[in-house]
Amino acid sequence: MFLVCGEALFDFFTQPDTGHPARVDFHAVAGGSPYNVAIGLARLGVPSALLAGLSNDYLGQRLASLLDAEGVNPGYLQRFDAPTTLAMVAVGADGSPQYSFRGEGCADRQISPATLPALGDDVRGLHLGSFSLVVEPIASALLALVEREQGRRLISLDPNVRLNPAPDINAWRARIETLAARAHLIKVSDEDLGLLYPGEAPAAIAQRWLGERCAAVFVTHGGEGAEVFTGQHHVREAAQAVKVADTVGAGDTFQAALLAWLSEQQLDTPHALQQLHEGQLRQLLQFCIRAAALTCTRTGPDLPRRAEL
Repeated sequence: MFLVCGEALFDFFTQPDTGHPARVDFHAVAGGSPYNVAIGLARLGVPSALLAGLSNDYLGQRLASLLDAEGVNPGYLQRFDAPTTLAMVAVGADGSPQYSFRGEGCADRQISPATLPALGDDVRGLHLGSFSLVVEPIASALLALVEREQGRRLISLDPNVRLNPAPDINAWRARIETLAARAHLIKVSDEDLGLLYPGEAPAAIAQRWLGERCAAVFVTHGGEGAEVFTGQHHVREAAQAVKVADTVGAGDTFQAALLAWLSEQQLDTPHALQQLHEGQLRQLLQFCIRAAALTCTRTGPDLPRRAEL
C-alpha cells in the first residue's frame, strides 16, 4: 500500500457568466493533489491510504465519504474542528487552471509532528507533494515523517508548487532541496522547475538530485511529453494527441500511474528503482502519458481506472 500525504480540499470551478452582476456560479469538485493521487492509485487497482486532516464540517464529511466510495484506506485520516480548504479555480483558454486558495487555519494543515502515526508493515511507500510541504504545522510533520521513514520505505516526491497559498519561493526551494535529498523518486513539471530554478536546464537539476538515494527523476512537459533521468539512462516520450477539456489533475494522474506501474511490476522499492533499464523506463513513461492524456479529455480531476488503460 502507498500512503499519500498532504492536503484534501474542494476545488470551486467558475462557471460561464450568467450576465447577472450579483451572481457567480461555481461547480465544486473534491480535490487537492495528494487526495487525487490516493484516489488515482485506488482506481488503478493499487491499495492506497491518505494521511490528511479532514474537517468535521459538511465538506470534510463529503471528502471522507468519497474516499470510502473509491476504496481508499481511511486508517490514516485525522479529523479536526476546522474548516475545509477551498480552492477557487478559473480555467484558461488552453485548459490550464489558475488557483486562488482559502486555506489559512483549515483542517488539512493541522497535522503536526505530535500527531504522526506509526505506519503498518503494509505501507510500502510514501508519496508527498504540493503546498502541504510548506504550510505549517503539516510541513514540519511531513518532513519529520520522511526523516523517520526514509531508510524503511520508498519515498516519492512531487513538488507541485502552488504560490497562492504559500508565496515565498525561497521557502519552497529550501524545502524541496531538503526533501529531494531524502527521496528515492521525484516527479516534477517543467513549470515547477521554472519557478524553483529559473534559467536552469531540467537535465542539470535532475542530475543534481540524482545521487546515493534518488534513483529516478521524471520531468513532465505538458503537451510536449515527459522524460526520465536515472544514473544510467535518459528517456523521453512524446505526448499523446487528444482533445483537451482541461489539464486539471493531469499531473496527479501521471504520478498515480507512475506508482501504480512500479507496483504492478513489483519494482516499487529503492533497490528496484536503481535497476530499471531503458526499455522499462520507456514503457513506464508511455503508460503515464496515456493515463494523463485521458484525464485531459475530461473536466476536472477525473482520473482513469485501470480498465480504461
